[in-house]
Amino acid sequence: MSQQLQFPEPVEGTVDPAAGETAKADGMALAAAHTTIEWADACAAAIELMARRGVVFQAADLIAEGLVDEPDSPARWGPAFLKASRAGVIEAAGVVQSKRATVHRSLCRAWQGTAAYRRNAA
Repeated sequence: MSQQLQFPEPVEGTVDPAAGETAKADGMALAAAHTTIEWADACAAAIELMARRGVVFQAADLIAEGLVDEPDSPARWGPAFLKASRAGVIEAAGVVQSKRATVHRSLCRAWQGTAAYRRNAA
């Protein structure tokens, strides 16, 4: 038996996918606005390199390979990967446990270079 309070249906106003997407977009825009150009450029180059390789990767792999330094805030990763995704450089390749110790193996998205990007980059 669960000790958690259970409601038969969501409480009005607590589940709003549109509000969640708006909050996500607002947070990403704020994080991107506070990201240094130098780190953003280095991260973009690192993502592009991994995308050309065609391997499945996550943010931790960019750091482990020495391609980019850890950002001043973990909120910097989302906008970097979103930008590359929207540009057709990478696509989602599943959800995996993060290799970064700082996030205690929480779930994160894995990425892979798109076939079109790999073809055009060759």
